[in-house]
Amino acid sequence: MNGHDDESTWVEHTLVRLGESQFRAKFVLSEADRSYARDKGRHVIDRHAHEMLRARVGEAQPSNDGRQTPWRGHPVFTAQHATATCCRGCIEKWHGIAKGRPLTDAEVNRLADLVMAWIDRDLTNHPARDAVAGARSAQADARRVKAAHAKAPRYVQPEL
Repeated sequence: MNGHDDESTWVEHTLVRLGESQFRAKFVLSEADRSYARDKGRHVIDRHAHEMLRARVGEAQPSNDGRQTPWRGHPVFTAQHATATCCRGCIEKWHGIAKGRPLTDAEVNRLADLVMAWIDRDLTNHPARDAVAGARSAQADARRVKAAHAKAPRYVQPEL
């Protein structure tokens, strides 16, 4: 098993554990956050996740620890609460990373991978309304074309 498989296994296992928490499991992205995430794209949101984790929980003693992550306003904020990466206390309790020392780059990367997996799952579980409407519209168009073909008179080639 390579390091990527180990990381994927850790992420999936952690998402299952978090889903068993009544508090963590209640979080979902708002429609505005889903739209923002889709508009910006995964690469930009991943960069935001890394930046926000470093800035808000990366230091040994983050200011206002326990209250530094807003509850809403950006998909990463909601995901941080859902994944227990919102403060050093939650990170210590859920992920075993001790408070009182800065997070390493590897730890920030791992926590960002978890945040992104949670966001990816939320976006998958809540498809864009345009995509759903587009799929329904395409199905309806196909039914109309099929019905029109069924009703159309058959072309008979004239005899010469």
